Amino acid sequence: MPLILFNKPFQVMSQFSAHAERETLSDYIDIPNVYPAGRLDADSEGLLLLTDDGKLQHEISHPRRKQPKTYLAQVEGSASLPALQQLRDPLDLGDFVTQGSQARLIQEPEWMWPRNPPIRERKNQPTSWIALTISEGKNRQVRRMTAAVGLPTLRLVRIAIGPFSLATHPVLPGEWREVDPAELEK
Repeated sequence: MPLILFNKPFQVMSQFSAHAERETLSDYIDIPNVYPAGRLDADSEGLLLLTDDGKLQHEISHPRRKQPKTYLAQVEGSASLPALQQLRDPLDLGDFVTQGSQARLIQEPEWMWPRNPPIRERKNQPTSWIALTISEGKNRQVRRMTAAVGLPTLRLVRIAIGPFSLATHPVLPGEWREVDPAELEK
């Protein structure tokens, strides 16, 4: 029962089936019968876990299991303390209200790989980096949250799911490694 930690590059689809215009997981991972436990949209990068065990897949991805997911978001604008507090509190996104989250302003990570292609930059518009941890994972939730507080996301990188982190299990974009599923129990 392998558990694969994969660093999904920008614009790669979180699926194995062919896509007409984009690369998919099958372009990077040649292991039979593994499937992603959760998804990242094509515009997001970072940590994706894959397994061949349906029970383990459910444990990782189901919202009731509350595996925290940590994202680094480069946002347009200067993140203020009130905006960070709005992200920490339940936030009404129209079709649902988020649970509370952890949100803090961080410096641009020195270890972060460059994105290809680079994000668009405006000379008169600053950017900020926010570390955001949620235990939900609705469609485009982090992007919708930052936009709702006036900080549109320019780049989104998931760096951790539960105990698995790109900091403790470093892999570059497009690379993967096998990890011990027992780490979920810790």
